[in-house]
This record gives sequence, structure tokens and C-alpha cells, in this order.
Amino acid sequence: MSKRYTITAALPYTNGPIHIGHLAGVYVPADIYARYLRLTGHDVAFICGSDEHGVPITIKAKKEGVTPQDIVDKYHAIIKKSFEDFGVSFDNYSRTSAQIHHDTAQEFFKTLYDKGEFIEEVTEQLYDEEANQFLADRFVTGTCPKCGNEEAYGDQCEKCGTSLNATDLINPKSAITGNTPTLKETKHWFLPLDKHEDFLKEWILKGHKKDWKPNVYGQVKSWIDDGLRPRAVTRDLDWGIPVPVEGGEGKVLYVWFDAPIGYISATKEWAEREGKDWEPYWKDKDTKLVHFIGKDNIVFHCIIFPSMLKAEGTYILPDNVPANEFLNLEGNKLSTSKNWAVWLPEYLEDFPDKQDVLRYALTANAPETKDNDFTWKDFQARNNNELVAIFGNFINRVVVLTNKYYDGVVPQPSDYTSVDEETLAAVKAYPDVIASSIERYRFREASQELMNLARLGNKYLADEEPWKVIKEDEARTKTIMFVALQIASALATLSEPLLPFTSEKLKSILCHSALDAESTWSTVASKDILLPASHKIGKAELLFSKIEDSEIEKQLDKLEASKKANEAANKVAEPQKEEITFDDFTKLDLRVGTIVEAEKMPKAKKLLVLKVDTGIDTRTIVSGIAESFTAEEVIGKKVTVLVNLAPRALRGVESQGMILMTENAEGKLVFVNPDANQDVANGLQIS
Repeated sequence: MSKRYTITAALPYTNGPIHIGHLAGVYVPADIYARYLRLTGHDVAFICGSDEHGVPITIKAKKEGVTPQDIVDKYHAIIKKSFEDFGVSFDNYSRTSAQIHHDTAQEFFKTLYDKGEFIEEVTEQLYDEEANQFLADRFVTGTCPKCGNEEAYGDQCEKCGTSLNATDLINPKSAITGNTPTLKETKHWFLPLDKHEDFLKEWILKGHKKDWKPNVYGQVKSWIDDGLRPRAVTRDLDWGIPVPVEGGEGKVLYVWFDAPIGYISATKEWAEREGKDWEPYWKDKDTKLVHFIGKDNIVFHCIIFPSMLKAEGTYILPDNVPANEFLNLEGNKLSTSKNWAVWLPEYLEDFPDKQDVLRYALTANAPETKDNDFTWKDFQARNNNELVAIFGNFINRVVVLTNKYYDGVVPQPSDYTSVDEETLAAVKAYPDVIASSIERYRFREASQELMNLARLGNKYLADEEPWKVIKEDEARTKTIMFVALQIASALATLSEPLLPFTSEKLKSILCHSALDAESTWSTVASKDILLPASHKIGKAELLFSKIEDSEIEKQLDKLEASKKANEAANKVAEPQKEEITFDDFTKLDLRVGTIVEAEKMPKAKKLLVLKVDTGIDTRTIVSGIAESFTAEEVIGKKVTVLVNLAPRALRGVESQGMILMTENAEGKLVFVNPDANQDVANGLQIS
């Protein structure tokens, strides 16, 4: 029976583009689920939008010298286009700066305010005297009181996941000026979560929520067991949704309060555009509400937002919150600030026809129960060894042989063998197998079951060998090819949630649109014949292409360059050494010299043996620069030499001085006084 579903995907902050961590954690699994539900005949509203009121946005605006509106306009457009190009099938992608959202959020706040669901308190908040403003959320950093992370934010520690108040931080510092903040009194409204503790225990701990993923249930139980406390719903900021009650002047709704209401306002916007009634999607008990989020948002979607909905009184509560863990990149934590990420716009530029390859790689390695690692080598292997060698290979053989033997016309089968019957029965079982995985939010498992169907096709062809059988039994060959084409048609339909671009291309090759009734999820499970005899298919096209080593090296080089640039940008100057006197300095004899000979020291990775004309002699100096320069490229270089350094034996060679080097902004070694003054004579003293 058809059921109504409201599916939400976490609203991305509009302070930067989407990266693969966002895709793996939230948007790919949500899209798989939504596409599957539509295919199985359900009424789906798949909702998302840009979160445009977070403090990170105002911080970015200050850094770039523009307005917050400039920032959100820029990144909303980038994010929306990236999702469209990547094939995420939102029914509506909205934004929290939209008027319909401001109205909805203010109305929601006013309803709870009028019902007496808030408490009003005057509290001390961190304040930056120089910036003349209160420090909310990401405007303050400090040491997490729970795990000791020295880079925790004023709302959350990203290392241990603990939700914080800015005043909880040890040694807090303003992110605006770097100053130590003071405490200043201010008035705010709070949602008393402790008031909803009994409801949450009944609904989650005693209710049916043990079917939630263990990581979600465990985190929620820990929060409730620790005891819940009131949480502020307003903030002293000038960017956000104004508080719509008396005394709220100069204050805005806290972003965690306003953002989840964005799901509701986005649904309203969609319903208005489509001529639908939005309320059943949020207020009908027969509607199933599912939130797709990352683990850092569990508390907001499982405790705070449900408490808000319960307090309002007319809304349904989430049926499930299948949060994923985090995705790492090449062994390190993804970091937007350090540019350690694979950004979706850049991926689509480098791999414009490989949306499904990334979808598959992220799904097959999804961080469903623990943090997982994305590597470019695994991405390449998933494409070349699975999508190309298994899925693509099967389809290509079937289509090529059908065109070769029958001019692309599906042949009339004769009697089935037991192998044929077993194969067709196995095909009919796959819709339920894949559906079971998807409905339990095991998308990684679903991707492998889909690949198993392609493996079934490859094995069937390999065992039955139609290219050999056709020489002696044309009737049997027709049956083999007929069965293989049914497998191909099943793949075209069942791949749609996981590989939508591939599904569309395969349906085009098989000319599904010319069928009287195109295959659906249920017909794959119920019908023996998906492509009838006499149906004509198209010519072969490669579904997937091999990814070469050079393409992967390019991506690894890009990451390495990003790493070096970040290290250079964040490099801190070494502290001053112990003071010396002028007499100490005058003991140093620094001379201009020229390297006249150079060779690599045998069996030494870093050392070059140099002959340097110092103007007073030509001497041997051993220098640890071989990883930055070849022997050939340093010959003729002007250098600065400390000539009165006591000689020292290095690997049996006496080094009679030291060449002065430093690092540039990229961390590369450079000579002090490099070739800048070729006219300066060797031996000239530097003072």
C-alpha cells in the first residue's frame, strides 16, 4: 500500500561548497532512499535547503570583507548547482533566508512563546570588549572540558562530539580579535529540555526506537542519562531571524532552533509551487518522517527538534534518524578550513561523466557504523574492478552479442533448462533483497547486492558460452541471450536508486521507453519477461570507462599541494633564541661564495658534496639539500657561507663550513642571497 514519506537531508551551511564527507554522510544515502521509495510507488517529499544563519557565515563574511548576504548568495548558488549536477533528486531545495522561512520560524517561536514553553533568563555570556559584541557559537574557541581538545567551539567540540555552551570552554578566546572575553549579562529565552525528559525517555528509550542505528540510539541514551538542561533559543547577533516578541530587539533566533524549521518551510514552499497541501507531510500520523544527518547533528534531530515539535503540539515526530559516522580522506580527518577535502564542484569538473562512480565508491565504503576512509586508489579500484569489469562488462557483452546475432532484436526463447529457471528465479528475488537493505538503511549492503546481480549475469554468460553454442545450437543460443537480456533489464531498473545516471543510460540502450509497460521495481519481482521477444534494443555504449593511474596521481598531487599550502599559511615563526652580544655576532665570518662543483654523496638521501669558491679558498662543504636540489642545478649558484665554522666529518667527508638556507612560503628550501647579486665578488664579507 502506498505510504507518505517526508525525507529531510541536513541543511548545509552556505559558507563553502559541498565535499565528499557531506555526500557520504547525508546526501547520497538520502537520495538512494528517496529514489527507492518513489520507484516503489510511495508519496515522497524529499526536502533540503541552505542553512544561511550560522555563525560560520558571519565569520567568513568578516574575513572576506563582504556582507553575510553576499556569502550565502554565492554559496547557495554553488551548492544548489552541485546537487543538481550530481543528480540528488530533492523535491525542493530551499534556503533559510527565504521570506517563507522567516515567517514560519517566527510563527513557530511565537506559538511556543504564547504557550509558555520557554523560560526567560538573564545570564552571563562571553563578550568581546574590543569587537563590542557577544560571542556566540563559533565566535569563541577554547579547550573542551570533556576531552581536552584545545580547538573546541562555543557550541560543540568536533573531536568528541559534545554539545557545549560558550561559557563551558576552558581558556576561551574570541575568534574575532583573539582576546580573552569577559562576562556580561544579557537576557535570552530557553527551551527547558529537562521538562521534556520524561517524554523523550518514553518515546525513545521505552518506545520502539531501538530499531535506530546503534550509534544514534547510544548517543541519545547517553544524553538523556546525563540529564537534560535548558538550551537557549535566542542569540545576541545581527544576522539571523529577528526574535518576534517584545524584548527581542537586537536578538535573533539561535540557528539550531531556526534551521530544522527550515524543513517545514521548504515543504511549504514546495507544496505551494506544486499545488499541494503541505500539512499532511508534517501533521498526518500516517506520514513517516525520516531525517538523514551526520553524527554531529544527532542531538539536534533526536532530542531538541522532537522536543520543539512536541511542545508545539500539532506535528508528527521522526520515525528514524539514520545518522552516519564521519568520512576521512587519505587517512586524515576532512577539514574545510585546512582545504583537506574533495570538493564536489571540482570533482564534477575533473570527472564530468562519473557522478555514479563517486556515488558507488562512497556507498560501497559508507561510514554507516564507524568512521571510514576515502582513498583515491580505492575509488579507482571500485570503478575499474567492479563497475567496469563486472557491471559494464556484462551489459556490453549482452548488447554486443544481441546486435551481432539478431540485429538488436530480442530473440524468441525455446524451452528453459533448469539453469535458466534458477537464474530467472534468482533475478526475481533481487528486488526484495535490495529493498530489505535499503529499508534498513544499509545502503552499502544494497550496493553490493546490486553488484551481485551483475555478477550473476556474468557467471550465467560464462557458464553458458553463447559464443560457442551458436555454432551448433541456434535455438539454445536464443534462449541464453533472452535470459541474459532479462538480467540486463532488471539491472536497468534496480540500479536507479544507487546509480541513477547509469540506469538512465542503460534504459536508453535497452529502449525501455518503447515497451508497452516499462519495468518497475514490482514487475522485476513478479514478471519472468521484462524485455519481450521481438523488442529491439539499441547499439552498445560503454556504461563505465577505466580510470587511469595518471588521473589518480593528479588528484593526489592536488591534495599534497593543498596540504603544503595550508602548512605554509599556518606556519608559526620560531621563537627568538637566547640573546647574544655584538661581540658574539662579530665572531661569525659570513662570505659570498660560488658553488663550482657538486655531486650526490653515495648512499645518502639528503646530502650533496659541494666545492665552493669562497674568495679566500675553494673548500668542501657537505650540505643536506639533495631532496630539494640536484647536483647539476646548484653549480654556479651564489651562496652565503659561514666559513669559520669548525670542520666536521660527515660520512667520512670533512665539511669545512655551512651554506645558509631558509624556507619560502611553500616550505621549499631556498638559498639566502640566491643569485640576486651576480656582480658581488667571491670572498666579500657580509656585515
